[in-house]
Amino acid sequence: MEKRKERFKDKIALVTGAGQGIGKSIALRFAREGADVIINDINLESARSVTDEVSKLGRRSITIVADVSSSREVEEMKKKVEKEFGPRLDILVNNAGIAKILPFTETTEEIWDKIMNVNLKGTFLCCRAFVPWMIEQKYGKIINMSSKSGKSANAWFSAYCTSKFAIIGFTQSLALDLASYGINVNAICPGIVFTPHWDELEKQYARKREMPVEKVREYLAGKIPLGRPQEPEDVAAVASFLASDESSYMTGQAINVTGGQEMR
Repeated sequence: MEKRKERFKDKIALVTGAGQGIGKSIALRFAREGADVIINDINLESARSVTDEVSKLGRRSITIVADVSSSREVEEMKKKVEKEFGPRLDILVNNAGIAKILPFTETTEEIWDKIMNVNLKGTFLCCRAFVPWMIEQKYGKIINMSSKSGKSANAWFSAYCTSKFAIIGFTQSLALDLASYGINVNAICPGIVFTPHWDELEKQYARKREMPVEKVREYLAGKIPLGRPQEPEDVAAVASFLASDESSYMTGQAINVTGGQEMR
């Protein structure tokens, strides 16, 4: 078995939404295991901070600010990657995503479109941009971020659940399209991870459950069979496996990382 610290030696990875939370943990995990990592986010300051951390680990890294829901900005991101690394990408992690917790009757067309555009269209656009390079090199690892909400629906999550269910379908279809080129396409389905993303979602969830905001995390953590809150590093560990050659016989899968909350 390959040494873990050299798992991604000479590999180039792009992680979207890598400025904080799960994306940041994945980017740093890849760097610690030898990859050069491109950090994408819409927040310049947070993205640069992660790029600096990757560089301190002795790996090449660049920051690219781009909205993945914009085809123009994704194409500009592709040009920047090519300028720095050449027309090559070994690992693509489509992690950028947003959520909103509210009743269906309050879900406006604007909210629906925003969630679909970032979560689903953004995944499509990044794959469309970088898959041709992977086909040319006859190698690639694509990891799409779904959710436990992409396996089992929840009330007050209609747009989010729809986007995450769709990502699993897209992952399966793309896996079949690209299998003959030596490209593996898989999805990860995390549970509830208390990243900065949850700072606003807590208020929305408290409204849903009619409970004090300060009780939300304790309540949600209490529903996890393994008995502890999920950490971004739990997801990063699975991403590392799926991005490695150890998972070369896996494609089209949607892997639960939920502490036992989701088993389908």
